[in-house]
Amino acid sequence: MGTALIKNGTVVTATETMQADVLIQDTKVVALVSSGNLDLGVAADRTIDASGKLVIPGGIDVHTHMELPFGGTFAADTFETGSRAAAWGGTTTIVDFAVQTKGESAMDGFEAWMAKAEGECAIDYGFHMITGDINEQTLKEMDMLVDEGVTSFKMFMAYPGVFYSDDGEIVLAMQKAAENGSMIAMHAENGIAIDVFVNQALQRGETDPIHHGIVRKSVLEGEATHRAIRLAEVTGAPVYFVHLSALEALEQVTLARDEGRNVFAETCPQYLLLDLDNLGGGFEGAKYVCSPPLRDRAAGHQERLWRGLTTDDLQVVSTDHCPFCMGDHHTFGTQKQLGRDNFAAIPNGMPGVENRVELIFDAGVAGGRINANRFVEITATTPAKMFGLFPKKGTIAPGSDADIVILDPDRSHTISVETHHMDVDYSAYEGREITGKVETVMSKGKVIIEDGRYHGSKGDGEYLRRGTTMMLR
Repeated sequence: MGTALIKNGTVVTATETMQADVLIQDTKVVALVSSGNLDLGVAADRTIDASGKLVIPGGIDVHTHMELPFGGTFAADTFETGSRAAAWGGTTTIVDFAVQTKGESAMDGFEAWMAKAEGECAIDYGFHMITGDINEQTLKEMDMLVDEGVTSFKMFMAYPGVFYSDDGEIVLAMQKAAENGSMIAMHAENGIAIDVFVNQALQRGETDPIHHGIVRKSVLEGEATHRAIRLAEVTGAPVYFVHLSALEALEQVTLARDEGRNVFAETCPQYLLLDLDNLGGGFEGAKYVCSPPLRDRAAGHQERLWRGLTTDDLQVVSTDHCPFCMGDHHTFGTQKQLGRDNFAAIPNGMPGVENRVELIFDAGVAGGRINANRFVEITATTPAKMFGLFPKKGTIAPGSDADIVILDPDRSHTISVETHHMDVDYSAYEGREITGKVETVMSKGKVIIEDGRYHGSKGDGEYLRRGTTMMLR
């Protein structure tokens, strides 16, 4: 692939901001030198002028669901379409979720998801494992999966009858995680209690999407978060809360971290930027049905989450990208319409993998809530450290993969279904004008987005065997 030189840009990592040139040899960064001081002796094979632009590590989205079976259909994006859309938005690595269902071997689930992704992804990818059936065999397979580079296991305190694990099963999995060094990733909502409220609402004839947000009460996310933290405490396992949405949950994470515990959490753009009102307006609100649900802005959830990002009580912003079409999908057929007369039957999930980097830059950096270093930290560096990919991924440094994004911090544009590349028929942020535009994306030294065109190919991405977390205290 030869050499490439990115010159005259402002290089931003989690810890530094500098006017620097970046030299790339084949797939790796080999030098980072203050602008104009790099003497190559010969011309680089490719030179990219980044004057006036930010040069940042490629984003890492550690929570995506490509092709996930859910609610009688499948997430609309395949590994090909979803990973390509991620690249358009400045994300160069995803960590998706392989699925073990009841009665199935976890290893079989892993191999099935590897087969889905192999040769399809535009960018590098790894897997967490959804462990939906904790038994003696699964506990043994957790050790085998760690050897395969799957070092995190997702559990659900929600969705009884589908992925739900009771406290005893959670304890067994946490004991195994404490033993083999893996991370438990937890969906913390009290699903047993929520189902009571769901059934009562439906019996009252409350079928619109807004009731999805009303019945999944924020205090039940807080309760489940507290319980999972205490189960982690007695087992010695680290726990990472996925898609944290509620101030009650964040309070529990903050208390645990203040106690010095290995407790971590992510939130998502939808919980920072959208709210319960999006679920209103009749069935149009189905676009915004996800779990946990969007929260009431008047209660202060959104501002509390932003504060959590500034205080490091929240460490990561991911997407929980799991798109379902409002109309019929060309491959999977009817999707959100499955719940037209019953909010509980609406497939849970929203599109977002393409929008994350730009949304957080706009609302965070341009909006004055966080600085550019923290932006890089929560979208790239900490995800890499949290899930065993650093320093190969998540930074710009000699020896790291040349996964690099050039972002124009002053360029405004409007998000729309008309221009996005996700395989879904609506945008959750339709018409939102934002400042900050991803212009050039490099994956392992290969330019895959440039001049408004995609230059990559499916199969460019490679499977990443992840190490264990680097974030333990």
